Amino acid sequence: MTTEVPTREQLVRRASELAPILRKNAAWSEENRRIHGESIEALADAGIFKLRVPARYGGYESDTRTLVDVATELGRADGSTSWVASVYWIPTWMACTFPDQVQDEVFSTPDVRICGTLSPSAMAAPVDGGVVVNGKWAFVSGALHAQWQVIVAVVVGAESEPYPVLGLVPMSDLQIVDDWHTSGLKGTGSVSTIAADVFVPSERILPLPAVLQGQYASQLNAGVPIYRTPLLPVASASSVGTVVGLAKAAGEAFFERLPDRKITYTGYTAQAEAPLTHLQVAEATMKVDQAEFHAHRLATLVDGKGVEGAQWSLQERARARADMGMVCKLAKEAVDIFSTASGGSSIYSDQPIQRISRDVQAVNLHALMHPNTNAELYGRILCGQEPNTFYL
Repeated sequence: MTTEVPTREQLVRRASELAPILRKNAAWSEENRRIHGESIEALADAGIFKLRVPARYGGYESDTRTLVDVATELGRADGSTSWVASVYWIPTWMACTFPDQVQDEVFSTPDVRICGTLSPSAMAAPVDGGVVVNGKWAFVSGALHAQWQVIVAVVVGAESEPYPVLGLVPMSDLQIVDDWHTSGLKGTGSVSTIAADVFVPSERILPLPAVLQGQYASQLNAGVPIYRTPLLPVASASSVGTVVGLAKAAGEAFFERLPDRKITYTGYTAQAEAPLTHLQVAEATMKVDQAEFHAHRLATLVDGKGVEGAQWSLQERARARADMGMVCKLAKEAVDIFSTASGGSSIYSDQPIQRISRDVQAVNLHALMHPNTNAELYGRILCGQEPNTFYL
């Protein structure tokens, strides 16, 4: 099955048009610690879940620049909803590395949603025809609305060294632990999932090291540019649009309130007249621009390499993570400035900037997106040292 593929501009416009629904449901999602069902349906109707689905299943096979720009629009409306949409894109792409017959099963569900994790926090025992998995995964964003989960487990057998694998598991085989009680990205519903003696057939298992090196099992996707790029650069580029959107949302929230604000306990009856305000908004806006530059540079690198089918150098892989970390760092700095300039009244729960501040803080604490971790890794490679991680 194929469908007419919308252009990047059309998809960005669709995402922008979702803003009223997403904003309306943002407070509900935060209070209930999950994305509102109406928002999920709106994302599906707009084709947001099809961006990484192969064309033969009616998907759009969108490039990463499209993901960045679409997520930016979603993030301007609600960070949690944008985050979940972005997270779905990554395991959906990962599902496309599995054998084609496995994809036939996964993508038989219209607007299928696939959650996942890269943490090897479960164990797997070899059995006839596959493995039996036991373990728990935390921070599984979007699990509450997903049909499948990409898992990572360590296979331990009597006749081989332990080795990590990716697996595809129906959500109906997993238990959900409602433990998402957090200060930021509260609406994402990033609960934990548990496997208790779950059998995963061998065709739904891939060795993780091979995947990280770009060695995939799909034959039909092998020639498609978006599916011949290493996992970590793809994941990095898929994640940053939400962060840019949060930074832009902070600026929009600030400027919306600016005309009616003064600076209490000073002689400024209009905040817009204060030189301090001029310096704050200029610095914050430039940081948003810089964050968007790094997001687009990252997407350009990923898309260009995919089109060329070129090998990735170690430095390029490290720079992909460094760009992602810089987006997070600059966006948080911009949000902090806008938040500081918003005054005491901005801490009320009906003011979006307080939620934006907590959401961007949560993103910056994410293990894969942490600015300091990514900067150190890039600097390590620039200094000629070997990487101290497989996640490149």
